[in-house]
Amino acid sequence: MSVILILILASLAVALAFLGGFIWAVKSGQFEDTCTPAMRILSEDEPGRQNVAGSGKQEGVKALKR
Repeated sequence: MSVILILILASLAVALAFLGGFIWAVKSGQFEDTCTPAMRILSEDEPGRQNVAGSGKQEGVKALKR
């Protein structure tokens, strides 16, 4: 019976630690901008530089080395 009580108290301590960490993350602004990281993958890597498709194998190799 005492083992169950110890396990319940340990699980409550872990749950409270995770809750505290979540509250700390929210208050420190970790979840302020949820849209930009998802949209960043859709934007170009370097603005102004365009990769022209079909310009030959050598151009593709040069683009990879940059």
